Amino acid sequence: MTDLAGKHIVLGLSGGIACYKSAELCRLLVKAGASVQVLMTEAATQFITPVTMQALSNRPVVISQWDAREPNNMPHINLGREADAILVAPASADLMAQLAQGRAADLLTLTCLARPLERVPLLLAPAMNREMWAHPATQRNVAQCRADGATVLPVGQGEQACGETGDGRMLEPEQLLEWLVDNFQPKRLAGQQVLVTAGPTFEAIDPVRGITNHSSGKMGFAIARAAREAGAEVTLVAGPVHLPTPLGVRRIDVQSALQMQAAVQAEIDQASLFIAAAAVADWRPASAAEHKIKKDGSGLPPALHFVENPDILAGVAASERAKQGELYCVGFAAESQDLLANAQAKRARKGVPLLVGNIGPATFGKDDNALLLVDAQGAQELPHASKTELARQLVAEIARRLPVAG
Repeated sequence: MTDLAGKHIVLGLSGGIACYKSAELCRLLVKAGASVQVLMTEAATQFITPVTMQALSNRPVVISQWDAREPNNMPHINLGREADAILVAPASADLMAQLAQGRAADLLTLTCLARPLERVPLLLAPAMNREMWAHPATQRNVAQCRADGATVLPVGQGEQACGETGDGRMLEPEQLLEWLVDNFQPKRLAGQQVLVTAGPTFEAIDPVRGITNHSSGKMGFAIARAAREAGAEVTLVAGPVHLPTPLGVRRIDVQSALQMQAAVQAEIDQASLFIAAAAVADWRPASAAEHKIKKDGSGLPPALHFVENPDILAGVAASERAKQGELYCVGFAAESQDLLANAQAKRARKGVPLLVGNIGPATFGKDDNALLLVDAQGAQELPHASKTELARQLVAEIARRLPVAG
């Protein structure tokens, strides 16, 4: 992973049992190519030792404002000026209360307050008991921190060290790493409402059998993440796949093409950008058997009658909002041959400004791919890369093509 290569991250730890996760987070940051300066409060040293964090970061840990190693005795100034971002994980209820009030009781809060606001983002990863998280005072402080320019990350839900269960857990190290990577992505889709479809559909024959395809949903999920990274509010309508929901994305799970169509119709009026990456089945059985279809001993297969599924993308593209330029539509085509010709024909047939083609089924389930972008001006290739990188490139291309609001 190279998204953080060359970035200098100040990793702040305030007091809380979630400090144990910060060790793994530090390791992941270093592995991602970042240089990490760990800054701990005295309370944090009660949960994890500075020796551990120094070994993982390969840098001396800073705790005190009066650290004699700083030539000018101003670590709160130096640390903030050198950072590309400050990530406080865990961020305790007390630390956020101090930041909300502009207090500087220790080196960590001093550094957060002294950072150059326009250049050094501050990300806070809350961690606390569920009652503390739900308390009105904490929620007021969270709101104030956000109003003052900090990014307060979501909390996890589950078992807590106190034995209770609920909201307030700090996100996992891999999730925090993802949020930090997102922070450095250009916000090309800021203010956009994006609706993405992903994965296959499953058309039932009987209660245990059905028709589907090899789509893994990886490309669509990568696009949803890339759109959210780019600053959009993203809703993902997902067919039956086994993939984690990208952070910050609202997910709606469906099975069949008709269910996917209904979910899209329910959400499309709020969208300004529709990306139809799902591999929707073209046909479905006219009716599904109530019980499992058994062999009858004749050696003949059961007679199945099929009907055509609705064309979700074409229907959306034919809407008044799409025709008036209020909704930009992007389609996908997975072809086994003649990619350019088939993609051009599909773009014209669907009536969309941009059609993204890829050769299938060889790319289904893979983590990498190559894409062909087809629009009215011609075709443009996005060369072979990871689906994450391709999704970011595609989002950049879509943002460039979006009509400018006038």
